[in-house]
Amino acid sequence: MEPSSAATVSAGSGPGPSPVDLLGRLRGRGAGDPVTHVERVPARTGVPAPWPPWAPAELRAAFARRGVVAPWQHQAEAANLAYDGGHVVVATGTASGKSLAYQLPSLATLLADPRATVLYLAPTKALAADQLRAVAGLELEGVRPACYDGDTPRAEREWIRRHSRFVLTNPDMLHHGILPGHAQWSGFLRRLAYVVIDECHTYRGVFGSHVAHVLRRLRRQCARFGATPVFVLASATSGDPATAAGRLTGLPVTAVTEDSSPRGGVTFALWEPPLLPPDSSASSAVAPAQPAGGHDDMPDLVQVRRSALRETADLLADTVAEGVRTLAFVRSRKGAEVVAASARRALDDAVPGLGKRVAAYRGGYLREERRELERALLHGDLLGLASTNALELGVDLIGLDAVLICGYPGTRASLWQQAGRAGRSGQEALAVLVARDDPLDTYLVHHPEAIFGAPVEATVLDPANPYVLAPQLACAAAEAPLTPADLALFGDGAKEAIDELVAAGALRQRPTGWYWRHRERPEVDLRGEGGAPVCVVESATGRLLGTVDGGSSHFLLHPGAVYLHQGVSYVVDELDLADGCALVHVEEPDWSTHARDVTDLSVVSVRSYVDAGPVGMFLGEVDVTSQVVSYQRRRIATGEVIDTRPLDLPTRELRTVAVWFTLSPRSLTLAGVQPADVPGALHAAEHAAIGLLPLMATCDRWDIGGLSTALHPDTEAPTVFVYDGHPGGAGFAERAYGTASAWLRATRDAIAECGCETGCPSCVQSPKCGNGNNPLSKPDAIRVLDVVLANLPA
Repeated sequence: MEPSSAATVSAGSGPGPSPVDLLGRLRGRGAGDPVTHVERVPARTGVPAPWPPWAPAELRAAFARRGVVAPWQHQAEAANLAYDGGHVVVATGTASGKSLAYQLPSLATLLADPRATVLYLAPTKALAADQLRAVAGLELEGVRPACYDGDTPRAEREWIRRHSRFVLTNPDMLHHGILPGHAQWSGFLRRLAYVVIDECHTYRGVFGSHVAHVLRRLRRQCARFGATPVFVLASATSGDPATAAGRLTGLPVTAVTEDSSPRGGVTFALWEPPLLPPDSSASSAVAPAQPAGGHDDMPDLVQVRRSALRETADLLADTVAEGVRTLAFVRSRKGAEVVAASARRALDDAVPGLGKRVAAYRGGYLREERRELERALLHGDLLGLASTNALELGVDLIGLDAVLICGYPGTRASLWQQAGRAGRSGQEALAVLVARDDPLDTYLVHHPEAIFGAPVEATVLDPANPYVLAPQLACAAAEAPLTPADLALFGDGAKEAIDELVAAGALRQRPTGWYWRHRERPEVDLRGEGGAPVCVVESATGRLLGTVDGGSSHFLLHPGAVYLHQGVSYVVDELDLADGCALVHVEEPDWSTHARDVTDLSVVSVRSYVDAGPVGMFLGEVDVTSQVVSYQRRRIATGEVIDTRPLDLPTRELRTVAVWFTLSPRSLTLAGVQPADVPGALHAAEHAAIGLLPLMATCDRWDIGGLSTALHPDTEAPTVFVYDGHPGGAGFAERAYGTASAWLRATRDAIAECGCETGCPSCVQSPKCGNGNNPLSKPDAIRVLDVVLANLPA
């Protein structure tokens, strides 16, 4: 915290409260204690190491000017491995100085060899811009670092290709721009010494599988030019980082995991918003967020707990009023806007003008807005920021004192990344996880050992996914004809995928290899977001407000939808999917909108199954058909449903991987589940199972979907399906199948331990249910899971 900022806000002129004192003030502001657990993460002293003998004096002096007098032991170990030509992943905690581990060998090489080049890949533009500031700040002659991404003016791109020796970009630009234009980049690629992959744990699921093949395409082009770069990866603490990094790059990778950096202590609180009186309408005082996948984020029934968004907004206002620089992570774009707007109103009510010290930050903003918000936070003009996970990654936000996490972010790796944004200068910090009214969040705040006593998840990706492999091979063939020697590079399934591309007429086989047959390049979406982004345009002025990914557009930008941008409310007039444009007008309605969809599922094939008598557990391919068919308008003040309006949007089809279990009708009857209650029992079990799967797999709730039925035509039995929400699957269903007993045991415990009588958002109600959470039977869901667990092998 900056003292000047505290003086502006607080009554006193001294330093702000300690994390323990601040937490005491926050938890004492209402009736009852919302804190279920406080974990003290102790401070740690660092273990320095000498500079490697190969590090030039010029580089050591540059780091010394930045305050780095010597590397920490893990930095030196990783740097030595990389400088000696080994591929390495540094998987240590937030703020452990992973950037020095790759800057040291790469910059030393650039200074020693005036022709060498370095390529740096970041998952977000904000992180690349932050690293550009860090490298440029070293003021090393001849390095000429530059960002090359979608925001780079075309006038600068030619200069960067010819002259920059440290190019910072992202996988999307590597895929869409650099590799297709490899002839223009030949000089850079021929001299490429290092490829740095920052925050590599974010490359998971379908996105990670695509990036794995983009990196193989990069290696292929470098080999054609005679280069074999060293790969240096940086990751948050994760399970088995060497295996994950090897799967991502296709290379043998050594992991450095022992964190030897100093760390300030963290006071980490688990916070459960209070219960509301049964007749209270305050639970819906703020319209809840819609998640990134776009599904409805509010059940039809009045919530029994105060909204996590309202709770986070109030905590953000309180910490800012105390002069504490705070970052609030919110799981959705709409939620970030709501939290920032609510905190601003509360602060302005207390001290007029103070609300301007709080803002929202999310994807979809224009470049100028993002850069100004980053600058304002770094320089202390802003004291509070409500952000999506766009600021989770290694952007160096020195000076933050507190982090508020609105809802479990889906993985322990992300949770620790977000908590680690505070205290980066070595000072004490406060982190608060505010639980949403959700089965997983409720389970975690009452089982702190699942957070603080469990290892961080392994990163899940599947480069052999045919829905990823075939399009990537098409891209590779468009860059240069594929040869038999390339088959080993692209791994299992490559030959089969090439044969299918030949049969489809996309490739032509010649004695020298396989050639791309079309003039235009393949259109491949790395992030699996369902198509090109949709532009949001203000009808009256033609002004571009921002963008929404294609996969979410049906939910967030349907005609009549309310769209929020920097606290301003707009209503959608028209969604033109063909042109990728939504026209909106400014309006402040007293209602929010919530899209509804319907889903059908059919089984295509079974990969594996367990026959457990009356219970069967299956893994296989399924076809899922979904359509957004209507939306509800709800009063913001009360949550009252005003009306339901029909929509005419196209259906979407998805072939993916699912895990499902079946039960015999007789086993359900013996367990006390009456035939009329079977649909509600299975539906409730499905909701809870989806909510708890992120405990086992590196996924978010909206990465997966589900369906339950008392008699499915393909299984001819009562069945619960849980499927990956990405074409070809993302590895989550496989993880669920492999940990079925532990996953469903946690699901059963979460339902049984919930204090409600008939089911609530904390156990069996789902924020994304297309059937309005009806029917549901909490006690029968427990009976269903008891039958499964009694028969399934442990």
